[in-house]
Amino acid sequence: MKSSRVLDEIRETNLSYLLLAQQLIREDRAEALVRLGISEEVADLVDQLTTSQVMRISSSNMLMCRFRFDDEIVWNLLTSHTKDRVAQGMHASILMAGKAIETADLGQ
Repeated sequence: MKSSRVLDEIRETNLSYLLLAQQLIREDRAEALVRLGISEEVADLVDQLTTSQVMRISSSNMLMCRFRFDDEIVWNLLTSHTKDRVAQGMHASILMAGKAIETADLGQ
């Protein structure tokens, strides 16, 4: 993949992510904080972005979103091929939600 194509993909991902984040925040703020792994302050900033600000930010060559789960346990739960995938998905969600709360507590 050429470098310019990668940058185009990053910009498209940024735009999709910011628009999705705004939608989630506006529909259910508490759920958005957990799903996105962001603080109240960041949610306020994202919610208040104008269309031109979203476009300008998304045009950056730096990816705005990141993997929140760098824990091997969560990856193993998500990639495991056992029969009880629903329970594993719930367990992974609980672990990631706990990490989001820990991160929010550290930021205050």
